[in-house]
Amino acid sequence: QVQLVESGGGLVQAGGSLRLSCAASGRTFGSYVMGWFRQAPGKEREFVGGIKRNGDRTIYADSVKGRFTISRDNAKNAVYLQMNSLKPEDTAVYYCAASGSIIVRTTTPAYDYWGQGTQVTVSS
Repeated sequence: QVQLVESGGGLVQAGGSLRLSCAASGRTFGSYVMGWFRQAPGKEREFVGGIKRNGDRTIYADSVKGRFTISRDNAKNAVYLQMNSLKPEDTAVYYCAASGSIIVRTTTPAYDYWGQGTQVTVSS
């Protein structure tokens, strides 16, 4: 069982930056692939990016590639999402999620545990 708690969301102007954190409980954090997803009002939850268990590989959605960076610290049971050059279309609730998969998957059913989400609002 893994419990996930996101933090770091807020209101930022377009072009600004935010860093989201996701704190995980449990002693097996390092055995999970971690992903970040987001959901805007009226839209489906979409994959933002993911990181392998040992942090040696990350993948990103095309919409955030080059602007967002995922990292993790297994010693601290935490995963991070650094968001730069934010755009109004990045406005959404952001979720971290844990998957028992070996590889980074991009679909929501592949993830076993979810946080409650944190709101990110980017003003124009």
